[in-house]
Amino acid sequence: MPRLVYERADVVPMLAEAFRELGYDGASMARITEKTGLGKGSLYHFFPGGKEDMAAAVLAEVDSWFEARVFTPLATLPAGEGVRTMWQAVDEYFHAGGRVCLVGAFALDETRDRFGSAIDAYFKRWIDVLTAALAGAGESAPRQAALEIVGGIQGALTLARALNNPGVFVETTARLRQTGTGIP
Repeated sequence: MPRLVYERADVVPMLAEAFRELGYDGASMARITEKTGLGKGSLYHFFPGGKEDMAAAVLAEVDSWFEARVFTPLATLPAGEGVRTMWQAVDEYFHAGGRVCLVGAFALDETRDRFGSAIDAYFKRWIDVLTAALAGAGESAPRQAALEIVGGIQGALTLARALNNPGVFVETTARLRQTGTGIP
């Protein structure tokens, strides 16, 4: 059987899923190797700083995805189109409620202490560009609406996971799309 050869970029999504499933603290090197199918030597080759380096790479990848598919469209497209694009991307990224927000999960425990600036920057950027888009669409309280939307998305993801029911995410985001923004 031929041996698979990976590049660092191939490994980051595998690590993301391991961290989503196990959390940062639960992701020991043994569990990471089990989930990714890669040996410790391969992992340390790509991530010499170990688990912290792996998590930082995953957070950077998540941020890059959101920058391209959520933040930039919100900042550059006409307001209504940018918000609709954000909703499509949110549904896609979070698998309509079937996928945990890794940045949000990392924000909930001591992991935040290690990656606070990345976590903070991600959420601030989202809230800021959404606020500007909602203001451009004529929302009377755009910052409050942005906080409610981002908070609602995060809360819906948590409930969907807790109840093992992605429909909670779908129902909640459907209401968020219609309530207070004027942008379906």
